[in-house]
Amino acid sequence: MTKAVFIAAAEPNSGKSLIALGLVNMLLGQARRVGYFKPIIDYEPAQGPDPHIDTITRHFKLPLPYADTYAFTRPEALRLFEADAQGELIDAVIRKFKHWEDNYDFTVVEGSDFLGPGTAFEFDANVSIAKNLGVPVVLVVSGEGKSTAQMVSSVLTLLRNFEGREVPVLLVVANRVVPAQAEDVQALLRAQLPSDVLLAVIPEDRNLLNPTMREIQAGLGGKLLFGEEGLSNQVDNYIIGAMQVPQFLNYLKENVLIVTPGDRGDIILAALQANMSVSYPRVVGMVLTAGSEPDPPIMRLLEGLPSVAIPILAVPMGSFETTTRVANIKSRISPENPKKIQLAINTFERYVDVRVLEEKLVSFQSEGITPHMFQYRLLQWAKRSRRHIVLPEGNDDRILRAAAQLLHQDIVDLTILGDPAEVAASAKRLGLNLPAGHLRIVDPVNSEEYADYVETFYELRKDKGVNQDMARDLLRDVSYFGSMMVYKGHADGMVSGAVHTTQHTIRPALQFIKTKPGVSVVSSVFFMCLPDRVAVFGDCAVNPNPTAEQLAEIAISSAESSRAFGIEPRVAMLSYSSGTSGAGADVEKVRQATELVRQKRPDLKVEGPIQYDAAVDPLVGRQKLPDSEVAGQASVLIFPDLNTGNNTYKAVQRETGALAIGPVLQGLNKPVNDLSRGCTVDDIFNTVVITAIQSQQG
Repeated sequence: MTKAVFIAAAEPNSGKSLIALGLVNMLLGQARRVGYFKPIIDYEPAQGPDPHIDTITRHFKLPLPYADTYAFTRPEALRLFEADAQGELIDAVIRKFKHWEDNYDFTVVEGSDFLGPGTAFEFDANVSIAKNLGVPVVLVVSGEGKSTAQMVSSVLTLLRNFEGREVPVLLVVANRVVPAQAEDVQALLRAQLPSDVLLAVIPEDRNLLNPTMREIQAGLGGKLLFGEEGLSNQVDNYIIGAMQVPQFLNYLKENVLIVTPGDRGDIILAALQANMSVSYPRVVGMVLTAGSEPDPPIMRLLEGLPSVAIPILAVPMGSFETTTRVANIKSRISPENPKKIQLAINTFERYVDVRVLEEKLVSFQSEGITPHMFQYRLLQWAKRSRRHIVLPEGNDDRILRAAAQLLHQDIVDLTILGDPAEVAASAKRLGLNLPAGHLRIVDPVNSEEYADYVETFYELRKDKGVNQDMARDLLRDVSYFGSMMVYKGHADGMVSGAVHTTQHTIRPALQFIKTKPGVSVVSSVFFMCLPDRVAVFGDCAVNPNPTAEQLAEIAISSAESSRAFGIEPRVAMLSYSSGTSGAGADVEKVRQATELVRQKRPDLKVEGPIQYDAAVDPLVGRQKLPDSEVAGQASVLIFPDLNTGNNTYKAVQRETGALAIGPVLQGLNKPVNDLSRGCTVDDIFNTVVITAIQSQQG
């Protein structure tokens, strides 16, 4: 089940706070520890807490440290977007969110408010954050100022934008809908929304929208003269008191705010008397304009009353400017107004099918994984049980830079093979600090294990014609020495290939680490971190032209690797035709391999032969293979030969800017992984992390 839900809008004043209050109230009935997280807030901490966070935490008495409830202020987020550093923002949000996911039963995540300058980036930020958190979304669309057709169009456009980025939408809330339009909006949206998306249409309620006198005072910056106890009064109407008293009294409406110059003592006294009279509507407050306060006799009279039941404010602006500003004051649901909070919760429960929503939240499973999620998970998994990895190529600067990063992030223990003096000199030249606590630098020939390794290798390979001298020579080679460390249990895995060829790296592993039981072929996968998802490509590095049987085994191994790293395997056996549309020896090989996978592993979702576009594009997939549960949503792509696979992964990497993690070898008893000789420091870092995780998995 999911442990979070994301509330998203695409405009200001949509009413997200009502939905947040309703959701938190609902969840507190089901879970003991409920968290609340707002990735981007509008208020600098020095200005005080974000109003939404403050309302949720204070009303429900949630013991949440304020610093943990947000990741960035709006200016900070905007600077990152302008610097094209969205990845840094997403990574930080994921790290913060994982705190809630790990320590709370459920978390409500609220998107940004679209207030103030620089709102253009916010919609994309909300979509990206929701996708990278892998949680379902509640979409909130405001009906303020919209016709029925405009409201329906706004909802469908917003839904398409989220679903187009493969962000699952759980509930659509059409909020603040004109009551007379609510029935039509409900019927039209229900007819056009997917059946699995819940719908709630909430009519506009003036009791939720109209401001209190406290909000009027804050919005105008007014000086309070009298009536502090009435600041919670709600303002439903306002008039300008500029006429004579008899005419003025005819314009009073229920819960009215009176705006009048401060020298109109007659209006002030008439308003107070009207409020006391059962014959006139309730007056909730007065604003005295033009920078003038009542004349001394009027002030004396007011000060002598037992109580002035309504707030009286003084402002420097004229009456026209004051009423214009009053009209633009937007009410917020705040902790100081528990009646409005309870009304919001009651409204949520009245119009949202809470029972069905609870069931959907319990049953929701995230189907995708983004590159940011994937890389975050890798680091967390690697740290959960510390492993020891050997890096044979200590003479390469990239290896040393990656080692420094791994050690400083406290992820693994390392052994670097090479001359200790030379490694130390290189580290000094590069300005690297290699912490000694979790690092060994070993020269194979001068190692205390060298003689034992030679003898072990000789015993393992003497039937293959290896003598003692050959064993001594081979164990001088860093690939053999590193592989023997893994075989003997002195290291949990090895990463090499920055300097050496693939064959040089894996030959020792094939000779004495050998393959797992039931596995006849060692193969490889790349984890391709595409812009919005992670795909598994196999085999792109080891087997030039596998048989149908080998191809089936590669597919099964790749599916297992996919699942082991948190990616639900949907396997596409690639070819130049889809389904039964093509013929030829190459297609038949893929068709036969697909059938073998189905026979050996009926639990796997597999499709083949299938073309790449039909495998990954939902529209093409539906057209070419409409009954397939893999077409259009494949996560594991198996290439028919090394020529196709190697060129495809490099083309995708270069043309899309995707991060390719690998090749990750699969099928060995213990993990040994190969690097490309053109690898980057990040490639080495990621491959070591994956090797550590593989060793944890046995």
